[in-house]
Amino acid sequence: MLKIAHRNIYTHPLPEGHRFPMLKYELLPEQLLYEGTCNQANFFEPENAEEAHIAAVHTTAYISSLKQLTLDKKAIRKIGFPLSKELVNREEIITDGSIKASDFALQFGVAMNVAGGTHHAYTNRGEAFCLYNDQAIAARYLQRHRQINKILIVDLDVHQGNGTAQIFQNDPSVFTFSMHGASNYPFHKEQSDLDIALPNGTNDTKYLSTLKNTIPRLIDDVQPDFIFYLCGVDILESDKLGKLACSLKGCAERDRYVLQTCKDLNIPVMCSMGGGYSPEIKTIVEAHANTFRIAQEIFF
Repeated sequence: MLKIAHRNIYTHPLPEGHRFPMLKYELLPEQLLYEGTCNQANFFEPENAEEAHIAAVHTTAYISSLKQLTLDKKAIRKIGFPLSKELVNREEIITDGSIKASDFALQFGVAMNVAGGTHHAYTNRGEAFCLYNDQAIAARYLQRHRQINKILIVDLDVHQGNGTAQIFQNDPSVFTFSMHGASNYPFHKEQSDLDIALPNGTNDTKYLSTLKNTIPRLIDDVQPDFIFYLCGVDILESDKLGKLACSLKGCAERDRYVLQTCKDLNIPVMCSMGGGYSPEIKTIVEAHANTFRIAQEIFF
C-alpha cells in the first residue's frame, strides 16, 4: 500500500500576499482522495520528530534557537517565514513524516510525504523556507536505526540542494546528486557529490535525456541501499522562480523514470515533494498529484 505522510498542520497560516503556495498542502490530498488515486487508508499522521533524530543532523545550538525562538532577525529573514512555535512544531511533524515514510518505503518499496524536501537547511541554519532538512534527518535515521549503509539522494528540485550538500560533504555513505537551474537560487552553490547545472529554458527533451544519461551510471557507481527522491515541480515552464521550460507531461515523465528505475532495481525510495511556484495553484497541485498517481501505478 502507498503510505503518505500528511497532517492539517502542514498548511500553515502566512501573511497575506506571501509568495509561498501553502494552500497546496491542503488541496493535494483533497485532489488525490476526490479522484480515487488514494483513500484515507493511504494517509498517516506523523507526530513530532524525536529531537535525537534531528540532532543527528543539526547542531544543538540551532535546534535550541528554533525551539526558544531566539534566532536573530537576519536568520529569520533568510528562512522567509515568520518564526513561531507553531511553525517549528510544523517542521518537526513534517520531519517525522519523512522518517516514518522511510520506514514504510522499506516495507512497501515506496512512500511519500506531502510536504518536505527542505534541502536548503544546513547543519546550523535554515534558509529559503527550510528549517530542518527532512531527508537528511531521515537518511541518518535509516543508517542509525535500520542498518541501511549507502544512501543516494536524487534532488530534482530546480534549486540546488545546498544544505544537503553541506550536511554530507565529508560523508561517503550518503551520495548527493542535484540537477538544478544554473542561474537560479542559491546563487552561491555548495558542492554536491554530483551537480548538473542546467541552462535557462531547458525543455523536456534536454532535461529527460540528461537525466536518463545520468541515473543508470550513478546507481551503478553508488550501489545505493535506499534512495531519497526530492521531486520539486518548479522545473515547469510556468514556474515563477524556476527558469526552466519543462511541461507537465515532461515533469510526470521525470517522475515515472525515477520511480520505475527504483522499482526495477528493487531499491526502496522515499519521496518529498519540494518546491513549486507556478502562478496558478491548480498547476502546482496537478504536477504534484502526478507523482502520487505514477507511484500507485508502478508499485501497486
